[in-house]
Amino acid sequence: MEETSLLYQTAQEIARQAGNLLAECFNHTGTLAFQKADHTLVTEADLAADRLIHESLAMQFPQHKVLSEETKFQELSLPGSLWVVDPLDGTTNFSNGLHYWGVSIAYLQNGIPQVAALNFPLLGEMYTAEKGKGAWRNGQPIHVRPPTRTSNASFFSCCPRTFRAYDVSVKYKTRILGSTAYSLCCVGRGAAVGSFDAAARVWDVAGGWLVVEEAGGCISTFQREMLFPPANFQDFVDTSYPVISAAECDLLAVFQNQLHNKVKAKWATVK
Repeated sequence: MEETSLLYQTAQEIARQAGNLLAECFNHTGTLAFQKADHTLVTEADLAADRLIHESLAMQFPQHKVLSEETKFQELSLPGSLWVVDPLDGTTNFSNGLHYWGVSIAYLQNGIPQVAALNFPLLGEMYTAEKGKGAWRNGQPIHVRPPTRTSNASFFSCCPRTFRAYDVSVKYKTRILGSTAYSLCCVGRGAAVGSFDAAARVWDVAGGWLVVEEAGGCISTFQREMLFPPANFQDFVDTSYPVISAAECDLLAVFQNQLHNKVKAKWATVK
């Protein structure tokens, strides 16, 4: 396995380059989005950032495999070295001229996230994490912040599908940020007490998962399926999972009891 420091530096640099490219597209070339076969959106900027990331990783680590939202290579397998990439998380925000979007790059060894870099260029925020070493925002250490009895400003971040698929009785204010990766980073830096995505894909959460863990938080799939490392690689690539995070594990258990499926399995695991 390559030195973690090299992987960490490479992830940051490529996330920075991809973020700069996306910011240029956002500001100068328009943000027209197209609907893919799975009904999610894609822009030319997504594809351009995806190409940049793939080419950069191939140059630095030609022996590594890359799994991204836009290029899902089916010959991938575990164990081994794998980069999991979302070249533009928050495409709907991007296409509508909102600033909550970014790049997520994670390196996995034998299915376990080891390094993460998530860049949100228009917000001026770069989140990074190394397994066993911590998590940072713009180079400064970050930590989750559990709610206190006197706090009335804590919020719980969720996706738009949450209210369609679940009855929600979480007592904290809810916010829909439009980016799963950014929601997880908000938990990691203590801005949010928890987050939930009703149908996240692995590229949505791989980087943010490590940020939450290294910031001292708790994160899991809603049904506690094994995601890192995956029990079945094909499911890992093809399946979406409800993913929940919290500032502490006791609070995560509380959130699980405050979210109830309206339609069993329709959103819980979507192939």
